[in-house]
Amino acid sequence: MIRTFFILMVVCSLRMSAQVVYEPLHRDIYNFLAGLSQKGIIEYNDQVKPLSRIYIAQKLIEATGQTGLTPLDKEELEFYKKDFFNEIGFLKEEKREKKINIVEKDQGERLRLFSYSDDKFKLNVSPIFGVKAGLRDEKKLTHFWNGIYFYGYINDFLGFSFDFRDNTESGETIDKLKQFTPATGVNAKTSRNIVNYSNNKMEYSEAKTSISANWSWGNITVGKEFFGWGYGEGGKLVLSSKAPSFPFVRLDLDLADWLSFNYIHAWLSSDVVDSSDIYIASDGRERFHFREKYLAAHTLTIIPTEGLNVSLGESIVYSDKIEALYLMPFMFFRLADHYLSRHYNGAGSNAQLFASISSRNQLQNTHLYGTLFIDEITLNNVFNPKKQRNHFGFSLGASTIDLPVDNLKFTLEFTKVYPYVYSHFIRTTTYQSASYTLGHWMGSNADQVYASLNYRFLRGLKATLWGQYIRKGEPEDESKQQELPQPPFLFGLRTNYSYFGLSVSYEFIHEFFIRADFQIMKTSTEQADKIFKNSNLTEAYFSVYYGL
Repeated sequence: MIRTFFILMVVCSLRMSAQVVYEPLHRDIYNFLAGLSQKGIIEYNDQVKPLSRIYIAQKLIEATGQTGLTPLDKEELEFYKKDFFNEIGFLKEEKREKKINIVEKDQGERLRLFSYSDDKFKLNVSPIFGVKAGLRDEKKLTHFWNGIYFYGYINDFLGFSFDFRDNTESGETIDKLKQFTPATGVNAKTSRNIVNYSNNKMEYSEAKTSISANWSWGNITVGKEFFGWGYGEGGKLVLSSKAPSFPFVRLDLDLADWLSFNYIHAWLSSDVVDSSDIYIASDGRERFHFREKYLAAHTLTIIPTEGLNVSLGESIVYSDKIEALYLMPFMFFRLADHYLSRHYNGAGSNAQLFASISSRNQLQNTHLYGTLFIDEITLNNVFNPKKQRNHFGFSLGASTIDLPVDNLKFTLEFTKVYPYVYSHFIRTTTYQSASYTLGHWMGSNADQVYASLNYRFLRGLKATLWGQYIRKGEPEDESKQQELPQPPFLFGLRTNYSYFGLSVSYEFIHEFFIRADFQIMKTSTEQADKIFKNSNLTEAYFSVYYGL
């Protein structure tokens, strides 16, 4: 597959337009552009993220000079244009003189650790460092991280990026598993997996990278990154950043102004030991490997009218070896699974269907959106409680911006995920990577109501007041997934979670932040006698960091 990628790059380089580097998912530019789109200032397709810096630069140019921008919008716009100075130059076909900057502002007046630019090669380097300190359950907790991020372009042929960061968390109450939380899961050094390691410490690293080739109507990328599919502040149903980043091949095609296509093939972590490949090493310990696990997914996005996006997608999780049928971007994966398995469940894989609709500014300054994720459904018996096997989830959301106050955004969402969604009776084909779900962080057999108020006080300074209520039933027994009747929603002993939080952050200069977070979580756990036992967890943190 890698050889095929480089052949495609050579072929496509004959008709290159502008290089592609993807902007990391956690950057604030996504929220800024979504807000402009919600007000009808730009047309914006962010169904599949991350987006390329070239595409973002196009949107910044599109927004320039438009009516409907608040004074704060205009300040933010000029701030982001400094960061995307090179990409805006590509689009305007501006020539750049040879320039080296070391701990000074580049040609776009954006402060950088190091930057270099000429007609053939461009490179930007940023440090990553931060400290977070506070209290969790009245116990001190600290988090230190450092690393480096760089990206660049070579001729009109290649775009590349690299992001590395090393993390150390310390404290008696650190969350080592990071399971029931939207925070990204980690592969950490802790006392669980290393002898004589401190109980009050965990260390972990994360590396992301990509190399892309672009032509006039599409691009192809090989890398290791996060993906986001769909919409949702409280969590995303289809693809989120809950699981650690994984390697992939990505193909994006802009087929028409109203039609786009995305395909990925990813290498996941199964965490399932291959029992057929265990032997004893010279030190007497067992040597083993994990079973191979893969994800293939594709999405077709249609824009029937301005502000309205409709997306249809399909994915499949399979294991043991790479299958040629799942390397075909336009293949119907569910039928490919039927062909490969000969309709035997034990030989099959785990396929999913999903759809999303997004309406922006069709109601003034309002974004309406919904997502449907189908793991399995029996259409003939969808309303028959004795024969139905309805393993699906859905999310509905709405937000308004600048109504009634400029720079104020209100969001309300509801998400429901039925039992057995994301799971599978074959352990190597669960909708997970590294034992973390690829979709919504709260998992299956749960529902969520989420609301938030976000206000931007001035350029770079914002506050978010948020709350959510989650009901979650017992975990499913995956060995009984095929049995009928299926268990009812929220079966078993239930746990209710009530959250209230406040976050305030200020970006002094590009990528340099201070931030304060406060959160209260009340947990009500149902006991065998049907009485609920309550507990509370309070968290408060202050952070200073450079590089998101």
